[in-house]
Amino acid sequence: MKIVNLSDSVSVSEQIVAADVAQIASAGFKVIINNRPDGEVADQPASDEIAQAAQAAGLSYYYFPITAANFPGPDVERMASLAFCRTGTRCANLWIVTRENDKLEQAVSHARTLGYDLGMSSSK
Repeated sequence: MKIVNLSDSVSVSEQIVAADVAQIASAGFKVIINNRPDGEVADQPASDEIAQAAQAAGLSYYYFPITAANFPGPDVERMASLAFCRTGTRCANLWIVTRENDKLEQAVSHARTLGYDLGMSSSK
């Protein structure tokens, strides 16, 4: 599991599994947001598995599935803390579109420095 800090309050990760949740809680995270739709690939863990692990670890868990077709989705303003998708790219793009105009350029630069493709958020 690779966690990348986008800001002091938002981090993104590639796909996590239920076994990662205890480590996430130990790292001080309080919220996990899953931006990956169930069933994208056959071997990905189901949202319910990770939700159960989050509950057992005392974390809040939200399922806000995003695709290129519904980006940024109806729940974009609720994104905070640790969000994950397949690679972290969807989550980084969601973070970008939630930035205020005066912080947008800095956020874009930071996410690009971290190696994220910002094609989804380029229309903001």
